[in-house]
Amino acid sequence: MKRVDVVSAIIYDEEANLLTVKNVKGYWELPGGAVEKGEHLQQAVIREVKEETGYVVKVNELHSVREAFFQDKKHHALIFTFFAEMIGGEMNILDPDQDIEEVKWVSTQTFQKLNPKLYHMLKLNQQTQAFYDFEGNRTIG
Repeated sequence: MKRVDVVSAIIYDEEANLLTVKNVKGYWELPGGAVEKGEHLQQAVIREVKEETGYVVKVNELHSVREAFFQDKKHHALIFTFFAEMIGGEMNILDPDQDIEEVKWVSTQTFQKLNPKLYHMLKLNQQTQAFYDFEGNRTIG
């Protein structure tokens, strides 16, 4: 299995809405993606958020580290999720991979309906300290 490092960002606006992206495969998730060679995690978060949403962010503390095996792609993924705050830019999809079809701000309750599995895995219904979780074998989506 190929090891892949992935980052994502939890970004809230002033009304406590969460920034989300809709993947071309039809599911809603947090902005993020694979860490490129030579990048550190925070650089990858900043790049991925800019590419997928058009916003410039400042990376804050770590939210979680999750681990999963994606059997279909034969990937062993470490998923690093950070809290981040928007410091500039405007909503615009700049994704060179064309994986994102929509960006929107949603309430946490709406995100729970859009992607209940990710909502639960990220423990968004709880105030938690940074955590690690092994999620086992997964399929994308």
